[in-house]
Amino acid sequence: MTATSVEKQVNGTPVASHAEPRFDPVALAEAEAIRKRADAQAQALRIEAEGKAKAAQTLATEEAEKQRLANERARMKLEKDQAAHKAYLAEKEAKEAREKAAKEKAEKADAEEADRESERTAEKERTQRMWKWGARGIYAVCLIIAAPVQFLDFWDPARKFLVAAPAMLEGIALVLACGAAWAVAHRRDVLPYRIGIMLGAAIAATINMRGGMTNPAIGFNAGLVGAIASLVGPIVLMAYEHGIAQKADGIPSYREKRAAKKEKEAEEAARTEAKAEKQAADAKAKAEKAAQQLQAETEQERRDEDRQKHHPEVWEVAEALRSARGSATVTEQIWGDAWHLVHGTRKVGITAKIEADARAAETRMKGATETPVFGPLSLLESQKGPRAKADPNAPDRRRSNGGTPPLRRPGDTQPYTEGAKKQAALEQTSTTAKNAVRGDAN
Repeated sequence: MTATSVEKQVNGTPVASHAEPRFDPVALAEAEAIRKRADAQAQALRIEAEGKAKAAQTLATEEAEKQRLANERARMKLEKDQAAHKAYLAEKEAKEAREKAAKEKAEKADAEEADRESERTAEKERTQRMWKWGARGIYAVCLIIAAPVQFLDFWDPARKFLVAAPAMLEGIALVLACGAAWAVAHRRDVLPYRIGIMLGAAIAATINMRGGMTNPAIGFNAGLVGAIASLVGPIVLMAYEHGIAQKADGIPSYREKRAAKKEKEAEEAARTEAKAEKQAADAKAKAEKAAQQLQAETEQERRDEDRQKHHPEVWEVAEALRSARGSATVTEQIWGDAWHLVHGTRKVGITAKIEADARAAETRMKGATETPVFGPLSLLESQKGPRAKADPNAPDRRRSNGGTPPLRRPGDTQPYTEGAKKQAALEQTSTTAKNAVRGDAN
Protein backbone atom coordinates (compact mmCIF):
# COMPACT_ATOMS: atom_id res chain seq x y z
CA MET A 1 0.00 0.00 0.00
CA THR A 2 1.42 3.40 -0.98
CA ALA A 3 0.45 6.92 -0.17
CA THR A 4 -0.77 8.98 -3.11
CA SER A 5 -1.15 12.68 -3.58
CA VAL A 6 -4.63 13.81 -4.42
CA GLU A 7 -5.58 17.19 -5.78
CA LYS A 8 -8.56 18.73 -4.04
CA GLN A 9 -10.67 21.50 -5.41
CA VAL A 10 -11.60 24.45 -3.27
CA ASN A 11 -14.18 26.75 -4.86
CA GLY A 12 -13.50 25.12 -8.23
CA THR A 13 -9.72 25.55 -7.92
CA PRO A 14 -7.55 22.50 -7.58
CA VAL A 15 -5.34 22.52 -4.56
CA ALA A 16 -2.42 20.18 -4.14
CA SER A 17 -2.38 18.37 -0.81
CA HIS A 18 -1.04 15.15 0.70
CA ALA A 19 -3.92 12.59 1.41
CA GLU A 20 -3.86 10.01 4.22
CA PRO A 21 -2.73 6.50 3.25
CA ARG A 22 -5.68 3.91 2.73
CA PHE A 23 -6.39 0.26 1.42
CA ASP A 24 -7.56 -0.59 -2.13
CA PRO A 25 -11.23 -1.76 -1.90
CA VAL A 26 -11.13 -3.58 -5.26
CA ALA A 27 -8.21 -5.70 -4.18
CA LEU A 28 -9.88 -6.39 -0.87
CA ALA A 29 -13.10 -7.45 -2.66
CA GLU A 30 -11.20 -9.70 -5.05
CA ALA A 31 -9.26 -11.24 -2.19
CA GLU A 32 -12.46 -11.82 -0.23
CA ALA A 33 -14.13 -13.31 -3.30
CA ILE A 34 -11.14 -15.58 -3.87
CA ARG A 35 -11.20 -16.62 -0.23
CA LYS A 36 -14.92 -17.35 -0.28
CA ARG A 37 -14.57 -19.18 -3.57
CA ALA A 38 -11.78 -21.29 -2.15
CA ASP A 39 -13.81 -21.93 0.99
CA ALA A 40 -16.84 -22.90 -1.10
CA GLN A 41 -14.75 -25.18 -3.28
CA ALA A 42 -13.18 -26.76 -0.23
CA GLN A 43 -16.64 -27.14 1.33
CA ALA A 44 -17.97 -28.64 -1.90
CA LEU A 45 -15.01 -31.00 -2.10
CA ARG A 46 -15.51 -31.93 1.54
CA ILE A 47 -19.21 -32.52 1.01
CA GLU A 48 -18.41 -34.53 -2.12
CA ALA A 49 -15.79 -36.54 -0.25
CA GLU A 50 -18.20 -37.13 2.63
CA GLY A 51 -20.89 -38.13 0.16
CA LYS A 52 -18.52 -40.50 -1.60
CA ALA A 53 -17.41 -41.92 1.73
CA LYS A 54 -21.00 -42.36 2.86
CA ALA A 55 -21.89 -43.86 -0.51
CA ALA A 56 -18.92 -46.22 -0.27
CA GLN A 57 -19.90 -47.08 3.31
CA THR A 58 -23.51 -47.62 2.26
CA LEU A 59 -22.37 -49.69 -0.70
CA ALA A 60 -20.09 -51.72 1.53
CA THR A 61 -22.93 -52.18 4.03
CA GLU A 62 -25.28 -53.21 1.25
CA GLU A 63 -22.69 -55.59 -0.19
CA ALA A 64 -22.07 -57.04 3.27
CA GLU A 65 -25.81 -57.41 3.78
CA LYS A 66 -26.14 -59.03 0.35
CA GLN A 67 -23.29 -61.38 1.17
CA ARG A 68 -24.86 -62.15 4.54
CA LEU A 69 -28.20 -62.84 2.93
CA ALA A 70 -26.50 -64.97 0.26
CA ASN A 71 -24.65 -66.90 2.94
CA GLU A 72 -27.87 -67.25 4.91
CA ARG A 73 -29.71 -68.50 1.84
CA ALA A 74 -26.86 -70.89 1.07
CA ARG A 75 -26.92 -72.13 4.65
CA MET A 76 -30.70 -72.55 4.59
CA LYS A 77 -30.48 -74.32 1.22
CA LEU A 78 -27.76 -76.59 2.59
CA GLU A 79 -29.85 -77.34 5.67
CA LYS A 80 -32.87 -77.95 3.47
CA ASP A 81 -30.87 -80.26 1.21
CA GLN A 82 -29.45 -82.07 4.25
CA ALA A 83 -32.93 -82.41 5.75
CA ALA A 84 -34.29 -83.61 2.41
CA HIS A 85 -31.41 -86.07 2.13
CA LYS A 86 -32.01 -87.31 5.67
CA ALA A 87 -35.72 -87.63 4.92
CA TYR A 88 -34.87 -89.48 1.71
CA LEU A 89 -32.55 -91.84 3.59
CA ALA A 90 -35.17 -92.35 6.30
CA GLU A 91 -37.85 -92.99 3.69
CA LYS A 92 -35.52 -95.34 1.84
CA GLU A 93 -34.70 -97.24 5.04
CA ALA A 94 -38.38 -97.34 5.97
CA LYS A 95 -39.25 -98.57 2.48
CA GLU A 96 -36.54 -101.23 2.65
CA ALA A 97 -37.75 -102.21 6.12
CA ARG A 98 -41.33 -102.42 4.85
CA GLU A 99 -40.26 -104.45 1.84
CA LYS A 100 -38.16 -106.71 4.04
CA ALA A 101 -41.02 -107.10 6.52
CA ALA A 102 -43.47 -107.76 3.67
CA LYS A 103 -41.05 -110.28 2.16
CA GLU A 104 -40.53 -111.99 5.50
CA LYS A 105 -44.26 -111.97 6.10
CA ALA A 106 -44.89 -113.43 2.64
CA GLU A 107 -42.19 -116.04 3.16
CA LYS A 108 -43.61 -116.85 6.59
CA ALA A 109 -47.12 -117.07 5.13
CA ASP A 110 -45.83 -119.29 2.32
CA ALA A 111 -44.00 -121.47 4.84
CA GLU A 112 -47.10 -121.68 7.03
CA GLU A 113 -49.23 -122.46 4.00
CA ALA A 114 -46.74 -125.11 2.93
CA ASP A 115 -46.79 -126.56 6.46
CA ARG A 116 -50.56 -126.53 6.48
CA GLU A 117 -50.63 -128.09 3.04
CA SER A 118 -48.17 -130.78 4.12
CA GLU A 119 -50.23 -131.34 7.25
CA ARG A 120 -53.40 -131.59 5.16
CA THR A 121 -51.65 -133.96 2.77
CA ALA A 122 -50.33 -136.06 5.64
CA GLU A 123 -53.76 -136.05 7.25
CA LYS A 124 -55.37 -137.09 3.98
CA GLU A 125 -52.88 -139.90 3.56
CA ARG A 126 -53.33 -140.99 7.17
CA THR A 127 -57.14 -140.99 6.99
CA GLN A 128 -57.01 -142.70 3.61
CA ARG A 129 -54.82 -145.44 5.05
CA MET A 130 -57.10 -145.77 8.06
CA TRP A 131 -60.18 -145.89 5.85
CA LYS A 132 -58.57 -148.33 3.46
CA TRP A 133 -57.37 -150.80 6.08
CA GLY A 134 -60.44 -150.25 8.23
CA ALA A 135 -62.70 -151.20 5.33
CA ARG A 136 -60.56 -154.22 4.53
CA GLY A 137 -60.42 -155.21 8.21
CA ILE A 138 -64.19 -154.98 8.54
CA TYR A 139 -64.55 -157.08 5.40
CA ALA A 140 -62.17 -159.72 6.80
CA VAL A 141 -64.02 -159.81 10.14
CA CYS A 142 -67.35 -160.13 8.37
CA LEU A 143 -65.90 -162.92 6.23
CA ILE A 144 -64.66 -164.71 9.37
CA ILE A 145 -68.16 -164.50 10.90
CA ALA A 146 -70.19 -165.38 7.79
CA ALA A 147 -68.05 -168.20 6.41
CA PRO A 148 -68.41 -170.67 9.37
CA VAL A 149 -72.18 -170.23 9.34
CA GLN A 150 -72.27 -171.18 5.69
CA PHE A 151 -69.85 -174.09 6.27
CA LEU A 152 -72.18 -175.49 8.96
CA ASP A 153 -75.19 -174.96 6.77
CA PHE A 154 -73.71 -176.67 3.71
CA TRP A 155 -71.92 -179.51 5.56
CA ASP A 156 -73.15 -182.88 4.33
CA PRO A 157 -71.03 -186.02 4.88
CA ALA A 158 -72.60 -187.53 1.78
CA ARG A 159 -71.85 -184.44 -0.31
CA LYS A 160 -68.53 -183.17 0.93
CA PHE A 161 -68.00 -181.04 -2.19
CA LEU A 162 -70.60 -178.58 -0.90
CA VAL A 163 -67.99 -177.39 1.58
CA ALA A 164 -66.69 -175.15 -1.24
CA ALA A 165 -70.06 -173.36 -1.54
CA PRO A 166 -69.27 -170.74 1.16
CA ALA A 167 -66.03 -169.86 -0.63
CA MET A 168 -68.01 -169.38 -3.83
CA LEU A 169 -70.72 -167.21 -2.22
CA GLU A 170 -68.32 -164.97 -0.26
CA GLY A 171 -65.76 -165.08 -3.06
CA ILE A 172 -68.23 -163.59 -5.54
CA ALA A 173 -68.47 -160.40 -3.48
CA LEU A 174 -64.70 -160.27 -2.90
CA VAL A 175 -63.82 -160.77 -6.57
CA LEU A 176 -66.38 -158.19 -7.69
CA ALA A 177 -64.98 -155.74 -5.12
CA CYS A 178 -61.54 -156.25 -6.64
CA GLY A 179 -63.08 -155.70 -10.08
CA ALA A 180 -64.64 -152.45 -8.86
CA ALA A 181 -61.20 -151.31 -7.65
CA TRP A 182 -59.76 -152.13 -11.08
CA ALA A 183 -62.55 -150.16 -12.77
CA VAL A 184 -61.84 -147.14 -10.59
CA ALA A 185 -58.11 -147.31 -11.33
CA HIS A 186 -58.70 -147.64 -15.06
CA ARG A 187 -61.58 -145.14 -15.12
CA ARG A 188 -64.16 -147.67 -16.22
CA ASP A 189 -67.83 -147.97 -15.32
CA VAL A 190 -68.15 -149.24 -11.72
CA LEU A 191 -71.91 -149.75 -11.59
CA PRO A 192 -72.02 -153.37 -12.92
CA TYR A 193 -69.48 -154.46 -10.33
CA ARG A 194 -71.46 -152.80 -7.52
CA ILE A 195 -74.67 -154.52 -8.67
CA GLY A 196 -72.87 -157.85 -8.68
CA ILE A 197 -71.43 -157.20 -5.19
CA MET A 198 -74.86 -156.42 -3.77
CA LEU A 199 -76.45 -159.48 -5.44
CA GLY A 200 -73.73 -161.81 -4.10
CA ALA A 201 -73.97 -160.26 -0.62
CA ALA A 202 -77.76 -160.58 -0.67
CA ILE A 203 -77.59 -164.26 -1.69
CA ALA A 204 -75.02 -165.02 1.03
CA ALA A 205 -77.08 -163.18 3.64
CA THR A 206 -80.23 -165.05 2.61
CA ILE A 207 -78.49 -168.39 2.90
CA ASN A 208 -77.07 -167.49 6.31
CA MET A 209 -80.47 -166.40 7.57
CA ARG A 210 -82.15 -169.52 6.21
CA GLY A 211 -79.50 -171.75 7.84
CA GLY A 212 -79.96 -170.02 11.17
CA MET A 213 -83.70 -170.52 11.00
CA THR A 214 -83.67 -174.16 9.81
CA ASN A 215 -80.50 -175.68 11.23
CA PRO A 216 -80.53 -176.15 15.01
CA ALA A 217 -76.75 -176.52 14.95
CA ILE A 218 -76.44 -172.92 13.73
CA GLY A 219 -79.18 -171.22 15.61
CA PHE A 220 -81.12 -168.07 14.84
CA ASN A 221 -78.63 -165.68 16.38
CA ALA A 222 -75.68 -167.07 14.46
CA GLY A 223 -77.71 -167.05 11.26
CA LEU A 224 -78.77 -163.43 11.81
CA VAL A 225 -75.21 -162.31 12.58
CA GLY A 226 -73.91 -164.22 9.59
CA ALA A 227 -76.52 -162.56 7.34
CA ILE A 228 -75.53 -159.12 8.65
CA ALA A 229 -71.84 -159.90 8.15
CA SER A 230 -72.47 -161.05 4.58
CA LEU A 231 -74.07 -157.67 3.85
CA VAL A 232 -71.92 -155.27 5.92
CA GLY A 233 -68.50 -156.41 4.64
CA PRO A 234 -69.23 -155.85 0.92
CA ILE A 235 -71.16 -152.66 1.64
CA VAL A 236 -68.22 -151.10 3.58
CA LEU A 237 -65.74 -152.14 0.91
CA MET A 238 -68.02 -150.77 -1.81
CA ALA A 239 -68.34 -147.47 0.06
CA TYR A 240 -64.55 -147.17 0.16
CA GLU A 241 -64.27 -147.90 -3.53
CA HIS A 242 -67.06 -145.40 -4.23
CA GLY A 243 -65.10 -142.60 -2.53
CA ILE A 244 -61.97 -143.51 -4.48
CA ALA A 245 -63.96 -143.48 -7.72
CA GLN A 246 -65.46 -140.04 -6.98
CA LYS A 247 -62.03 -138.63 -6.17
CA ALA A 248 -60.56 -140.08 -9.38
CA ASP A 249 -63.45 -138.75 -11.47
CA GLY A 250 -63.33 -135.33 -9.81
CA ILE A 251 -66.88 -135.56 -8.55
CA PRO A 252 -67.40 -133.03 -5.75
CA SER A 253 -68.45 -134.18 -2.35
CA TYR A 254 -71.51 -133.02 -0.49
CA ARG A 255 -69.45 -130.46 1.42
CA GLU A 256 -67.94 -129.13 -1.77
CA LYS A 257 -71.36 -129.00 -3.38
CA ARG A 258 -72.74 -127.08 -0.40
CA ALA A 259 -69.80 -124.61 -0.49
CA ALA A 260 -70.24 -124.19 -4.24
CA LYS A 261 -73.95 -123.62 -3.75
CA LYS A 262 -73.31 -120.93 -1.13
CA GLU A 263 -70.74 -119.26 -3.39
CA LYS A 264 -73.17 -119.38 -6.30
CA GLU A 265 -75.91 -117.87 -4.16
CA ALA A 266 -73.53 -115.09 -3.04
CA GLU A 267 -72.56 -114.38 -6.66
CA GLU A 268 -76.19 -114.36 -7.68
CA ALA A 269 -77.01 -111.95 -4.86
CA ALA A 270 -74.09 -109.71 -5.92
CA ARG A 271 -75.28 -109.78 -9.54
CA THR A 272 -78.82 -108.98 -8.44
CA GLU A 273 -77.59 -106.09 -6.33
CA ALA A 274 -75.38 -104.79 -9.14
CA LYS A 275 -78.30 -105.09 -11.56
CA ALA A 276 -80.56 -103.17 -9.17
CA GLU A 277 -77.90 -100.47 -8.73
CA LYS A 278 -77.46 -100.23 -12.49
CA GLN A 279 -81.20 -99.94 -13.00
CA ALA A 280 -81.36 -97.22 -10.34
CA ALA A 281 -78.42 -95.38 -11.94
CA ASP A 282 -80.04 -95.69 -15.37
CA ALA A 283 -83.33 -94.41 -14.02
CA LYS A 284 -81.56 -91.48 -12.34
CA ALA A 285 -79.60 -90.68 -15.50
CA LYS A 286 -82.79 -90.89 -17.54
CA ALA A 287 -84.56 -88.53 -15.15
CA GLU A 288 -81.64 -86.09 -15.21
CA LYS A 289 -81.54 -86.24 -18.99
CA ALA A 290 -85.27 -85.57 -19.16
CA ALA A 291 -84.88 -82.62 -16.77
CA GLN A 292 -82.00 -81.24 -18.83
CA GLN A 293 -84.01 -81.68 -22.00
CA LEU A 294 -86.96 -79.86 -20.48
CA GLN A 295 -84.68 -77.07 -19.27
CA ALA A 296 -83.06 -76.82 -22.71
CA GLU A 297 -86.45 -76.65 -24.40
CA THR A 298 -87.63 -73.97 -21.95
CA GLU A 299 -84.44 -71.96 -22.52
CA GLN A 300 -84.81 -72.35 -26.28
CA GLU A 301 -88.40 -71.07 -26.14
CA ARG A 302 -87.28 -68.09 -24.05
CA ARG A 303 -84.47 -67.25 -26.50
CA ASP A 304 -86.81 -67.59 -29.49
CA GLU A 305 -89.44 -65.30 -27.96
CA ASP A 306 -86.84 -62.72 -26.92
CA ARG A 307 -85.11 -62.69 -30.31
CA GLN A 308 -88.39 -62.59 -32.21
CA LYS A 309 -89.54 -59.65 -30.07
CA HIS A 310 -86.36 -57.49 -30.13
CA HIS A 311 -84.81 -58.47 -33.49
CA PRO A 312 -87.67 -59.29 -35.88
CA GLU A 313 -85.63 -58.60 -39.06
CA VAL A 314 -82.88 -61.00 -37.97
CA TRP A 315 -85.48 -63.54 -36.83
CA GLU A 316 -87.03 -63.72 -40.30
CA VAL A 317 -83.65 -64.51 -41.85
CA ALA A 318 -82.89 -67.04 -39.10
CA GLU A 319 -86.22 -68.79 -39.68
CA ALA A 320 -85.47 -68.99 -43.39
CA LEU A 321 -82.04 -70.48 -42.67
CA ARG A 322 -83.54 -72.95 -40.17
CA SER A 323 -86.13 -74.13 -42.65
CA ALA A 324 -83.56 -74.44 -45.44
CA ARG A 325 -81.15 -76.43 -43.27
CA GLY A 326 -83.85 -78.69 -41.86
CA SER A 327 -83.12 -77.82 -38.24
CA ALA A 328 -85.79 -78.18 -35.56
CA THR A 329 -84.81 -74.98 -33.76
CA VAL A 330 -82.85 -71.80 -34.41
CA THR A 331 -79.41 -72.83 -33.17
CA GLU A 332 -76.61 -70.45 -32.18
CA GLN A 333 -74.85 -71.12 -35.48
CA ILE A 334 -77.98 -70.26 -37.48
CA TRP A 335 -78.57 -67.12 -35.39
CA GLY A 336 -74.94 -66.00 -35.88
CA ASP A 337 -75.18 -66.50 -39.65
CA ALA A 338 -78.47 -64.59 -39.76
CA TRP A 339 -76.98 -61.73 -37.71
CA HIS A 340 -74.00 -61.55 -40.08
CA LEU A 341 -76.31 -61.46 -43.11
CA VAL A 342 -78.40 -58.62 -41.64
CA HIS A 343 -75.79 -56.47 -39.81
CA GLY A 344 -72.57 -57.51 -41.57
CA THR A 345 -70.66 -58.60 -38.47
CA ARG A 346 -69.91 -61.93 -36.80
CA LYS A 347 -70.23 -60.37 -33.35
CA VAL A 348 -73.77 -61.22 -32.34
CA GLY A 349 -75.39 -58.22 -30.66
CA ILE A 350 -73.28 -55.58 -32.44
CA THR A 351 -75.00 -53.24 -34.93
CA ALA A 352 -73.62 -50.43 -37.06
CA LYS A 353 -74.89 -47.78 -34.60
CA ILE A 354 -73.41 -49.54 -31.59
CA GLU A 355 -70.07 -49.92 -33.41
CA ALA A 356 -70.04 -46.23 -34.41
CA ASP A 357 -70.88 -45.07 -30.87
CA ALA A 358 -68.18 -47.34 -29.43
CA ARG A 359 -65.54 -45.97 -31.81
CA ALA A 360 -66.54 -42.38 -31.06
CA ALA A 361 -66.29 -43.02 -27.34
CA GLU A 362 -62.91 -44.69 -27.85
CA THR A 363 -61.70 -41.63 -29.81
CA ARG A 364 -62.86 -39.28 -27.07
CA MET A 365 -61.14 -41.37 -24.39
CA LYS A 366 -57.93 -41.51 -26.44
CA GLY A 367 -57.95 -37.73 -26.83
CA ALA A 368 -58.57 -37.22 -23.13
CA THR A 369 -55.79 -39.56 -22.06
CA GLU A 370 -53.10 -38.72 -24.65
CA THR A 371 -53.43 -34.87 -24.93
CA PRO A 372 -50.69 -33.10 -22.88
CA VAL A 373 -51.74 -31.10 -19.84
CA PHE A 374 -50.28 -27.60 -19.40
CA GLY A 375 -50.26 -25.42 -16.32
CA PRO A 376 -49.70 -26.38 -12.68
CA LEU A 377 -51.02 -29.89 -13.28
CA SER A 378 -48.55 -30.60 -16.06
CA LEU A 379 -46.36 -33.66 -15.61
CA LEU A 380 -43.63 -32.47 -18.02
CA GLU A 381 -41.36 -31.24 -15.25
CA SER A 382 -41.92 -34.23 -12.96
CA GLN A 383 -39.09 -36.18 -14.58
CA LYS A 384 -36.46 -34.12 -12.72
CA GLY A 385 -36.29 -32.29 -9.46
CA PRO A 386 -36.81 -28.51 -9.31
CA ARG A 387 -33.86 -26.57 -10.71
CA ALA A 388 -32.14 -23.84 -8.75
CA LYS A 389 -33.29 -20.39 -9.71
CA ALA A 390 -30.67 -18.30 -11.48
CA ASP A 391 -29.56 -14.94 -10.12
CA PRO A 392 -31.58 -12.20 -11.84
CA ASN A 393 -28.42 -10.07 -12.05
CA ALA A 394 -26.44 -12.82 -13.75
CA PRO A 395 -25.63 -12.30 -17.43
CA ASP A 396 -27.85 -14.03 -19.97
CA ARG A 397 -25.86 -16.95 -21.35
CA ARG A 398 -28.44 -17.97 -23.93
CA ARG A 399 -27.62 -17.78 -27.56
CA SER A 400 -28.78 -14.94 -29.76
CA ASN A 401 -32.20 -16.36 -30.43
CA GLY A 402 -34.23 -13.28 -29.72
CA GLY A 403 -34.69 -14.18 -26.06
CA THR A 404 -37.17 -16.94 -26.83
CA PRO A 405 -36.39 -20.25 -25.10
CA PRO A 406 -36.83 -23.49 -27.07
CA LEU A 407 -40.29 -25.05 -26.81
CA ARG A 408 -40.39 -28.67 -25.63
CA ARG A 409 -43.08 -31.05 -26.74
CA PRO A 410 -44.43 -34.14 -24.90
CA GLY A 411 -42.46 -37.22 -25.91
CA ASP A 412 -39.28 -35.34 -26.93
CA THR A 413 -37.38 -37.00 -24.10
CA GLN A 414 -37.56 -40.65 -23.11
CA PRO A 415 -38.36 -41.37 -19.43
CA TYR A 416 -35.30 -41.27 -17.22
CA THR A 417 -34.00 -44.40 -15.58
CA GLU A 418 -33.40 -44.65 -11.83
CA GLY A 419 -29.62 -44.32 -12.32
CA ALA A 420 -30.05 -41.20 -14.44
CA LYS A 421 -32.36 -39.66 -11.84
CA LYS A 422 -29.79 -40.22 -9.07
CA GLN A 423 -26.99 -38.74 -11.22
CA ALA A 424 -29.14 -35.69 -12.06
CA ALA A 425 -29.87 -35.15 -8.36
CA LEU A 426 -26.13 -35.22 -7.57
CA GLU A 427 -25.37 -32.77 -10.40
CA GLN A 428 -28.13 -30.42 -9.25
CA THR A 429 -26.74 -30.46 -5.70
CA SER A 430 -23.24 -29.57 -6.98
CA THR A 431 -24.68 -26.83 -9.23
CA THR A 432 -26.61 -25.33 -6.29
CA ALA A 433 -23.43 -25.16 -4.21
CA LYS A 434 -21.49 -23.47 -7.03
CA ASN A 435 -24.28 -20.94 -7.65
CA ALA A 436 -24.27 -20.11 -3.94
CA VAL A 437 -20.51 -19.45 -4.08
CA ARG A 438 -20.89 -17.23 -7.12
CA GLY A 439 -23.70 -15.30 -5.48
CA ASP A 440 -21.58 -14.65 -2.42
CA ALA A 441 -18.69 -13.53 -4.63
CA ASN A 442 -20.89 -11.06 -6.52
